[in-house]
Amino acid sequence: MATESKPPFPPFTRETAQHKVKTAQAAWNSKDLELVQYAYTPDSIWRNRDTFLQGREQIVEFLRKKWAKEQGYRLRKELFAFTDDKIAVQFWYEWHDETGQWWRTYGLEDWTFAKNGLMRKRQMSGNDVKITEEERWFKEGVDVDAVEISERHW
Repeated sequence: MATESKPPFPPFTRETAQHKVKTAQAAWNSKDLELVQYAYTPDSIWRNRDTFLQGREQIVEFLRKKWAKEQGYRLRKELFAFTDDKIAVQFWYEWHDETGQWWRTYGLEDWTFAKNGLMRKRQMSGNDVKITEEERWFKEGVDVDAVEISERHW
């Protein structure tokens, strides 16, 4: 749809880039496919690790399968860098598999935006690390932004 838009719009400032990052974090943590899909252009292209997608339909199907597998999903995104129409993000998220094994996924994302503020390209690289219940950062009732993440966690 030509009338779709999602402010803030490029060119980004530190403040507007930060807003985009935290809005994306909240949307992904909601796991609301209707909300998440409309942050992307109808023909958005993605690389998620070794998976390549194009268009909202493929994005929704990918996320549906991802969130069915990754139970207890909690995500934090932080602004890494930005330019006029691009934002780089570092992220961490925790989840458990069907056996109850907890994982933390670390990674980086590279986003490119259309003039209407929708993301037209997303590239993600990430690595999964097994963790114990005691090593979890994002437990129920804890605000993901309130967790102090320092270099010692890497």
